[in-house]
Amino acid sequence: MASKGRRPKHIPQRTCIGCRETHAKWDLIRIVRTPEGVFVDPSRKRPGRGAYLHARRSCWEQAFKRKAFGKALRTTLTPEDWARLRAFMETLPPDAEEISAPATGEETQTLERRA
Repeated sequence: MASKGRRPKHIPQRTCIGCRETHAKWDLIRIVRTPEGVFVDPSRKRPGRGAYLHARRSCWEQAFKRKAFGKALRTTLTPEDWARLRAFMETLPPDAEEISAPATGEETQTLERRA
């Protein structure tokens, strides 16, 4: 009788509310609805209803465009909530696809240092 190997560890999957792609929970940013409002949850442990997004600006822009935050969190966002989420989105680097101009030597060195 052959011994059975260990079962692979279960990796929770979540769907990005921007692009609708499914990925591991730990690869996405969690947004949480609490009684105090809607916040980004970097620890992924705050109590409350959550929604997930990639750390890509395009996903956040799609979520804003489709008003996916309110739908996913089952709430109406206040102007403060929208401002808080937009402020976080502005901290995200632009997507690689958004860089349309060909890179010059100096820009190439800067991009290589970021990678």
